[in-house]
Amino acid sequence: MKTAVSTVTILAIIGASYLIWAPRSAQAWGASGHRLAARAAVLALPDDMPLFFTDSIDQLVYLNPEPDRWRDPAEAELDSALNQAYSVDHYLDLELVPEGALDSADRYEFARAVGDGTLPGFSSFRTLELFQRVRLEFRLWRQEDDAQIRGWIEQRIINDAGILGHYITDASNPLHTTIHFDGWTGDNPNGYETDRGIHTRFEAEYVNARISLDDMEPFMNSPVREWDNPRRAILDNLEASFAMVEPLYELDRDLRFGESTDSEAHHQFTAQRLAQGALALRDAWWTAWVSSAE
Repeated sequence: MKTAVSTVTILAIIGASYLIWAPRSAQAWGASGHRLAARAAVLALPDDMPLFFTDSIDQLVYLNPEPDRWRDPAEAELDSALNQAYSVDHYLDLELVPEGALDSADRYEFARAVGDGTLPGFSSFRTLELFQRVRLEFRLWRQEDDAQIRGWIEQRIINDAGILGHYITDASNPLHTTIHFDGWTGDNPNGYETDRGIHTRFEAEYVNARISLDDMEPFMNSPVREWDNPRRAILDNLEASFAMVEPLYELDRDLRFGESTDSEAHHQFTAQRLAQGALALRDAWWTAWVSSAE
């Protein structure tokens, strides 16, 4: 009986949260930014990464924007279940997270800890879930002697690693860590943009027109590291991005982001954010591989 009540409570929280926080249409980085970050991440992997993985660079790049493809408007018109189910995995509004809630064991405990019909998003939990899947699959790959089965496991690894890449690179976009995800809300003493549109202008229009792999390269010199605490590393990535919310709005206030924006400060900020996503993704893949031997 206790389990049934808990389940009903969780479903009620999630159901109420959809009434308050409708699925977001903004897509972090757009396809171009996601592809750039994924390619940079693969190229930065150590040589000890399995060859089947690094040889799949084009597939990993293709898969990085995949969760945004699940938001196809045509599919939503037929039945919104897909977008409703996964939209909350793309962000975490850190302003709405009660103290200690992110220590929850899983997304359902987190929803219960937040309570009051508010759902800040599941970004950290979706990332951790996929990270664990990839690590598990690497472990199975290490243990398998049958060549055919190993090949099937490799397909699972590439697919899940590619999808994992989307959520990690999402987290490097400051607008996916805040209630101010597409225009400043509430008190606004600094005169930041309040109209919807900054999200697309920043992560799609500007990135498509102004950012290349070469622009990210100066920020990709951090050595690879194995996460000793994946859960904490995922949150660190989100919190570092959250610290950049106001600097992003300040840049946009001084000179609006867009395809014609010609500013070194805007350029450096955006290239560095994309590079940070690529480095976090590289470290996640590397950690999944190395720790799968334990």
